[in-house]
Amino acid sequence: MLLGMRIVVAPDSFKGTLAADRAATAIGTGVARVRPDAGVVLRPVADGGEGTVAAALRAGYRPREILVSGPGGTPVRATIAVGGGSVVVELATAAGLGLAPPAPTTAGTRGVGELVRAALDLAPDRIVLGIGGSATTDGGAGMLQALGARLLDAAGRDVPPGGGGLALLDRVDLAGLDRRLPEVELVVASDVDNPLTGPTGAAQVFGPQKGAAPDDVAVLDAALARFASVVRRDLGVDVDVPGGGGAGGTAAGALLLGARITSGAALVCELIGLDGALADADLVITGEGSLDAQTLRGKAPAEVARRARAAGVPCLALAGTVALPAADLTAAGFAGAHALTEVEPDVDRCRAEPERLLTELAARVVAGRA
Repeated sequence: MLLGMRIVVAPDSFKGTLAADRAATAIGTGVARVRPDAGVVLRPVADGGEGTVAAALRAGYRPREILVSGPGGTPVRATIAVGGGSVVVELATAAGLGLAPPAPTTAGTRGVGELVRAALDLAPDRIVLGIGGSATTDGGAGMLQALGARLLDAAGRDVPPGGGGLALLDRVDLAGLDRRLPEVELVVASDVDNPLTGPTGAAQVFGPQKGAAPDDVAVLDAALARFASVVRRDLGVDVDVPGGGGAGGTAAGALLLGARITSGAALVCELIGLDGALADADLVITGEGSLDAQTLRGKAPAEVARRARAAGVPCLALAGTVALPAADLTAAGFAGAHALTEVEPDVDRCRAEPERLLTELAARVVAGRA
């Protein structure tokens, strides 16, 4: 038995059942049950969507609460994370699916721009915008307007909120953009590479997940195409690029703010100092709801496993279900993977009691390695 071992616990969320922070706590509790001598470091991760701010806060960032516009205009309270010259902003807290959005064609991102503006007030070197979990398909129009851009119809009036309003777009004017933006590095953390429009674009792929009916999807896709066309004509910028479709096109809109789009999982791991935590670790435990083929396409557990392998630290995955063959797990850097069904074969009970079962699974797995 290795005494005084150091274990880094870095799971993503178990989507729909357990947030990453609670998953990390559950795993840590299980580890402590069988290895009270171990030093456990909790570093929950995310892929740029929901949980990004929580991961930063767990890593030592300071919270700040902001009152902003929700996706339908109703005020909501959102939390940003501040630390180390960076401010972490999460789109889902201002324009997320969990905020009871209005119709898919009118849901907007004004609150996201208000969060960015609040972040600018803190004079950071970098603003990280995590964009997963959006309820919107407006190309980031509301965000741009909140930061001073003018999106005008043929009569010179501001287009109405939501992706549907972009169908009326005639001219884009960035002269009034917040003048502090060029002084800050703006990074968009995303886990998708979809373009803004077309068969694999924001409206057609993600619109139905946000309640868009087929007619809504057609309206939104055409409106986003209009947005891209006017931006290209007026500003000479192509926003219909891989990754531009993230969060209903919010990533595309962010390009007009000087942002760069990057892998959400890699950026979050960098933000929370995962490499430093791994430097003297003996074991890493990561996980998510379903360890499957999507995991290997840039999801956070795969990024944790990649970094663990580079550091020479074995990495175990705990998940609701494991659908990857052993060869794929090994190739991705996992030393092993275990599912909640090893503790409770009833999948419905696994969904109903993920915290308790994850604690038990972690205890069993770590005890088996002692």
